[in-house]
Amino acid sequence: MTFSELKICDDILRALPKSISTPTLIQEQAIPAIFHQADVLALAQTGSGKTLAYGLPILQMLKASKSQIQCVIIAPTRELARQIHQDLLPITSALTIKAASLFGGVDLSIQTSQLALSPQIIIATPGRLLALIEAGSVDLSTVKHLVLDEADRLLDMGFWSDIQNIISNLPINRQTLCFSATLTGNIEAEIEKVLVSPVRLNAHTKNSVVSDINEKLYLVNKGSKTNVLLSLLDQQADKQALIFTNAKDTADSLAKKLKKAGISLSVLHGNKDQADREQALCDFKNKKINILIATDLLARGIHIDNLPSVINFELPENPAVYVHRIGRTARAGQTGVSISLVCHAEQEVLTAIRDLTKQAMPLVELSDFPVTDKPSTGETKRQPRDKQANRRSAKKRSIKDFQSKSKPVQSKKRNTK
Repeated sequence: MTFSELKICDDILRALPKSISTPTLIQEQAIPAIFHQADVLALAQTGSGKTLAYGLPILQMLKASKSQIQCVIIAPTRELARQIHQDLLPITSALTIKAASLFGGVDLSIQTSQLALSPQIIIATPGRLLALIEAGSVDLSTVKHLVLDEADRLLDMGFWSDIQNIISNLPINRQTLCFSATLTGNIEAEIEKVLVSPVRLNAHTKNSVVSDINEKLYLVNKGSKTNVLLSLLDQQADKQALIFTNAKDTADSLAKKLKKAGISLSVLHGNKDQADREQALCDFKNKKINILIATDLLARGIHIDNLPSVINFELPENPAVYVHRIGRTARAGQTGVSISLVCHAEQEVLTAIRDLTKQAMPLVELSDFPVTDKPSTGETKRQPRDKQANRRSAKKRSIKDFQSKSKPVQSKKRNTK
């Protein structure tokens, strides 16, 4: 099938990057449904072309001559919002459609000036969009299309109340499109509440991993992870690697150790200001640096051309995040490798990931790094607490209450005679 057969107009076809010649499976499924004005709940793997799946038909339906907001795209992170804007920019430019990106870390006055240009489409994170609505800076009463990109993450990250507030400012008669790579039962049921008789699209097996990713999982001592990582990076010294940690402190600590070993890298997490975040991502995309350490800011929606490998320094506590993390490699038909360093304490998390993805995901030991840690027995090493003693202590109010109430030992008087 071709984009022409999907009724994409010539102006858009000419604006598409040369690397995009034929539609992906999710694009083949979604574009006709969106043209028919149906609500859509779409499940598609990372790197499968979801942005253009909804972007092409919506942009074709927008009226460039109207000075009103006709489409709102909501993303869970600044990085994804910026990525969507960049992906759609060649088409919006060709169609003379104005687009504004609204997210935190940027001065409100700059974004207010974008809105003053009367964009037809806005791409936003929930918090910043809601703040602009409450400030009276944006009017959504003319919106015809709402897109929730990475819809499950919007709910999982605690944005759902903001989404509901935003939706209350939209017309009832609108088209709502929800796209994601993973969906669990409870989240799917909640998302369905904002849809009307949606067309369900499944471009792959639910919560599956791209088949072109070579997954490797190594069982290692918790204290050996940094040394194992250094060994792995040494084996692929000329290749890029995106390394994920669960916490900002871990990312910073790991960065210090790798820099001490002579590795040039950048770190990206929520404590970095917007300029530093953009610079780190730009340097990595332009291959000025080979190593980028990140928290899950980058686990969703960020496209990095031909990224050869993703390394999980720690397994994510949320199983769905694993799918999104490793989906940064093997995008757009490429191949890639994901490596996860797993210690005994992460076995429960690994089991949850296996249950979600329905994959065996065997653990392999490295001959150069023998595993000496022992699996947890689940038993606590602490002595059981004396609950009655705790209750007695809680009732005491002064120092005297803590003094022994038993009779003092009488000392024998020495016979001095």
